[in-house]
Amino acid sequence: MADTQASIATVAAPVAAVRSSYADEKGLAATDVDRAEPEDAVTYDEEGHEIWQGLVLPNEEEKATLRRVAGKMPSTTYWLCAVEFAERASYYGCNQVYKNFIRAPLPLPPNGPGTGAVYPGSDFTAGALGKGSSVASAVTESFKFLAYALPVFFGWLADTKYGRFRMICQGVAICGVAHIVMIISALPSVLQSGNAFGPFAFSLYLLAVGAAQFKPNISPTLIDQSPHKKAHIITDKNGEKVIVDPEESINSVMLWFYLLINVGAVFGIPTTYLAKLVGYWAAYLIPTILYLMLPPLLWYLNPRLIKQPPGGSDLGNVFKVLGDIFAHGGLKKIGRAGFWDIGKPSVRRAAGSTKEYAYDDNFVADVKRTFQACAIFLFSPIWQVNDYGLGAAANALTAGLDTKGLPNDLFDNLNSVSIVVLIPFMNHIVYPFLRKKGIKWGSISRITFGFALGTIGSIGYGLLQYYVYQTSPCGYNASTCTEIVAPGEPALSPIPYGLYAIPVILGAISEVFVNVSLYGIAYSMAPKNMKGLVASLNLFSSAISAILGLAAAPAIKDPNLVWVFFGPTIAGGVLTVVFWFLFRNLDDDEFVLNTDFSDMKRDSDASDDETTPPAQTEKQVMAGDKKE
Repeated sequence: MADTQASIATVAAPVAAVRSSYADEKGLAATDVDRAEPEDAVTYDEEGHEIWQGLVLPNEEEKATLRRVAGKMPSTTYWLCAVEFAERASYYGCNQVYKNFIRAPLPLPPNGPGTGAVYPGSDFTAGALGKGSSVASAVTESFKFLAYALPVFFGWLADTKYGRFRMICQGVAICGVAHIVMIISALPSVLQSGNAFGPFAFSLYLLAVGAAQFKPNISPTLIDQSPHKKAHIITDKNGEKVIVDPEESINSVMLWFYLLINVGAVFGIPTTYLAKLVGYWAAYLIPTILYLMLPPLLWYLNPRLIKQPPGGSDLGNVFKVLGDIFAHGGLKKIGRAGFWDIGKPSVRRAAGSTKEYAYDDNFVADVKRTFQACAIFLFSPIWQVNDYGLGAAANALTAGLDTKGLPNDLFDNLNSVSIVVLIPFMNHIVYPFLRKKGIKWGSISRITFGFALGTIGSIGYGLLQYYVYQTSPCGYNASTCTEIVAPGEPALSPIPYGLYAIPVILGAISEVFVNVSLYGIAYSMAPKNMKGLVASLNLFSSAISAILGLAAAPAIKDPNLVWVFFGPTIAGGVLTVVFWFLFRNLDDDEFVLNTDFSDMKRDSDASDDETTPPAQTEKQVMAGDKKE
């Protein structure tokens, strides 16, 4: 898009060169930038602008009047998007067929060859274990719970001991083993022996453990690469003075990140067909082949990435801040102005405290923002339930529809397809247009819009289920009608399967506004040494939605499915309104990444005790990035 081509350096070269290129833009000598040390020292240029680590910061008038743009990002960010693509393609390629694999019985002659596939003309869906909707919901939701709850532990472990990149590599190794075991569990001989459930469950939960190590660390590692820490002024190639906005920069690259997640998820389409036409062993084999992209990608990236070293978690200091607040009257000020000020070291010292503090006032501000972020995350589970349906409810809904020979879970893939189509439109047209017109559509506004769309989509699921019950030959036993009626008798509702696409697409659109915004919030509102943990708390909202699915599993069956959809829909509508009124003021806050250039070191850069490389011009920096 046009305004991401602003002339600005990336971290393709050592950071000293990047900072000198910023100085070159303003006509400042590299030595002037060096004299800005220590990092938090305040200097000013000849026009009175504050200089922070070589960046020219806008004044209040410029913040209100200058156009904001998304800055360029280093090539490593896009390679990390490719890593996410390979991992998610393998994850979702398998995930798309789990519910049918568990719920539906193994089609044997004359309905299928015993591989999980079905013969043409059969009303049966692809299946293997025949455990029913309740068990399918319980197993898949417990898998989802582990995959999104365990990241809290692994995110904390990455922050404190091992670092994010090592945890990513460990997760990749574990998932590789899980994929192999899953293929074995789906071999026709294993399925027909009746012993498939054990190895399948082992592989499924092993995959959850591996994904839990990978997922909370990949998005923070990507954002670590960003050189855009604060909003700053540059002059673009057309001579216009603009503000490079960290929020817009992160939003732009995270849109590509989310795009590639969903390009990977589109692999659920071929796996769905493979399950129906060939068998589950083939459906699990293709994602495993895609997974083989990961080891060489990570090997290539290893020396090129900026890696935040484990610095000991700030979690202990968070509890110290809270302890100080509640020890000095904070209980009476919960939810009121001044609550967090009580915990600031400057306030405590002014009150006579002689205690030594391992943190400063800025850290307390970060803690405040972290709690705000966690409060935002709490609204996500109901939206997720409305997006996908509670447990296996959506899968049970489609089991009662006449799909005209298509797999009943095929249209679920329209979620990913819609996102793949929408993101380039948003990234290249909508967001640049808004920036050009000076319209700020902040994270809270985008999330609220996404919550509303998710609620509207959920209404569609409920209405469709109601009419399926009204038109099914088995009435309120629509999802199991093929198992009730005599062979050859009508067993499906005539409601067009295509109508199911409407709530799926609305839910997909909502994800573009909610999930992408939450990635940036999780990183920017976390203390420096808690970014993995806070990213995992964002993921934990998916674990909460899984808990809701587990709790409701006994009820996710005929004849209850209408209210299984409408109950969360009502809750989602109410919470969307509450969310907006609670957090709308956060859109007025300036977006800042609370890391700086001293944190941006790579294995391929010179070490601290080596001579700093000569400063390079911006063109040299960009040329170095292209060579990589």
